[in-house]
Amino acid sequence: MTELLWNEQKCLALLDQPFFELIQLAYTAHKQNFKVGDMEFCTLASIKTGACPEDCAYCPQSAHYNTGLKKEKLMDIASVVAAATDAKRNGAKRFCMAAAWRGPSQKDLPKVVAMIRAVKDLGLESCVSLGLLEAEDAVALKEAGLDFYNHNLDSSAEFYSAIIQTRTYEDRLNTLNHVMAAGINVCCGGILGMGESRIDRIKMLLTLYELPISPKSIPINQLIPIPGTPLAESPPLDPFELIKTIALTRILFPEARIRLSAGRENMTDETQAWCFMAGANSLFIGDKLLTAKNPKLERDDALLQKLNMQLPEIYNAKP
Repeated sequence: MTELLWNEQKCLALLDQPFFELIQLAYTAHKQNFKVGDMEFCTLASIKTGACPEDCAYCPQSAHYNTGLKKEKLMDIASVVAAATDAKRNGAKRFCMAAAWRGPSQKDLPKVVAMIRAVKDLGLESCVSLGLLEAEDAVALKEAGLDFYNHNLDSSAEFYSAIIQTRTYEDRLNTLNHVMAAGINVCCGGILGMGESRIDRIKMLLTLYELPISPKSIPINQLIPIPGTPLAESPPLDPFELIKTIALTRILFPEARIRLSAGRENMTDETQAWCFMAGANSLFIGDKLLTAKNPKLERDDALLQKLNMQLPEIYNAKP
């Protein structure tokens, strides 16, 4: 077997070098694969909210915690089409649908399939996050025309049990294998600021790096401490750790879209600008990211204009 290019020691050496050297390496890799200033918009909608049987320590939708979240049934297809239409009007290229399940039931999977087809009919890329998948579920989603399946690793295999007990790291990897086998693009990343170490972040990225098919979409989330969850009192992540992790992600995955995801509401414009410099080139737009607050489109618009970055073509065409 050919030795992999990257390992823990090489990644640590990258992160330990002077900050500006790391950023320069990441920005060089970014410019070699993307237009400078290019930013892709996506929208993430919760199509089934709350009462999830999983005990993810960061999640307000878990039935294990009292977060005051109102439970909602699976959305009807007309509501999904309306939300996707608004997303497209605001410049989104991809519409992502997430359901608070351990995995889709045979009763609900056909409804999700219909949603995927409706989103595709609007001319949008489709993505779903439905929890654990069996092989036949992945095939059904592929046949519906699904472009991406989101299933984050969250952190390293070693740290995983500190935040989730109801499913294993191997469960997550099995789902990713089913997705890849069905020919669906993988959208997979993690959450920073849960108490993990820098080594845990490196190990998570190396697990992605070692997948047989490299992810084309990598969301990097910053923990939003939610009252009622076990991580409610977590201290804020050092912004430089976020920026450095994005830089490392860009160097390891030069051709992937790196999505600056949850936690942007509490990031300064300067932090986000450094994240873009380090290689982040996609944002989730919309007032909500599932159940959490997300920056308003006007704030994103103002920031990107300050940076002379390229807004999506659809957005530029708005009257």
